Amino acid sequence: MISFIFSFLNGFDIDFKRAILVNQYLLVLLIGVGFLRLIASPKETKIKDLPRGKNSFLKTYFGVHFFGSVINLSSFILVADKLYKKASLTKLQVLVLSRAFSSDAFWSPFFVAFAAALTYAPNLKASTILPLGIFLAIIAFVITYLEVLVKYDFKDFQGYPINFESLYIPFLLALFVLITNHYFPNLKVILLIAVFSLLLTILILPLKEGLKNSFKLLDTHIKTELPNMKNELSLFLVAGLFGVSISSIIVGLNIDFPLEKFDGMGASILLLVFILLSFMGIHPIITIAIIGNWINELNHTLLAVTFLMSWSIAVSTSPFSGLNLTIQSRYKLIAWDIFKINLPYTIKMYFVCVIILNILAKYLGI
Repeated sequence: MISFIFSFLNGFDIDFKRAILVNQYLLVLLIGVGFLRLIASPKETKIKDLPRGKNSFLKTYFGVHFFGSVINLSSFILVADKLYKKASLTKLQVLVLSRAFSSDAFWSPFFVAFAAALTYAPNLKASTILPLGIFLAIIAFVITYLEVLVKYDFKDFQGYPINFESLYIPFLLALFVLITNHYFPNLKVILLIAVFSLLLTILILPLKEGLKNSFKLLDTHIKTELPNMKNELSLFLVAGLFGVSISSIIVGLNIDFPLEKFDGMGASILLLVFILLSFMGIHPIITIAIIGNWINELNHTLLAVTFLMSWSIAVSTSPFSGLNLTIQSRYKLIAWDIFKINLPYTIKMYFVCVIILNILAKYLGI
């Protein structure tokens, strides 16, 4: 509000329409993908003793990762709740679960990070970003695997085996989106994901739960689950307002982008700034909104990849991320402990990302 008043008093141009609508597609995606929880959530497995060892580690990691790519934080909570019922979460469990979930942000088109990238870098090349994101997720897994191998003992890891029966749904959704986008390239991918998420839910839910029970589940979701998303939706609305208001001041004061050239090195510096700001409590969507509204002439593919990298790394480590706030409040863990667990991972992934950004910049001819 103060920034809007400042802009108004100084006669700066304020795009009020954009301030209100800039994140509308992002909100539509959040609501649409939310319906997938009704059909894509893994079935709970009744077990007396939690399995241990490398096999348990792999099943738990990939279970949280793949389901998290569609149903987001719900996959993390599902597994963490089961583990927490048996005993307090160990450092090893926090390490595995947080990284399995946060690495989704590198590549998942159903993740809110991808929607933010599409919103503020709409001319990105998805054909470049998706393979690159999957590669980064693999690197994140390898780093985590080697760290567990060296610092811990797989025998000490207790996991929760997720049933992979519903995993066909995200692949089916992705197939529909890709085919439709091929024949109708002018349709926004964000809208396609949201619409097909709702349609698949309406079609598959009665087959899984029966017609009568489906109506009850949909009614509960609409009346209870959607209103519970108010804080998350408000965050993105405020981020849009904040980003536009700050950008109007920046443009009004004729402040130039501090980097003379947005190449691999420039993207690396911007990534570091994003990560450090997240450590201070500034959500990635805020910084993305400011940068996205400030500069339009940068290469959108390189910019989007930088956004996704910053989001993934910030989610795993920042004490103020939604994931870590959930861990602190729900599982009675200390923010500093979570930070220390994932800081080495953050440093390693940052340098990996620097290498990738510089290679990508050369590939894009920047």
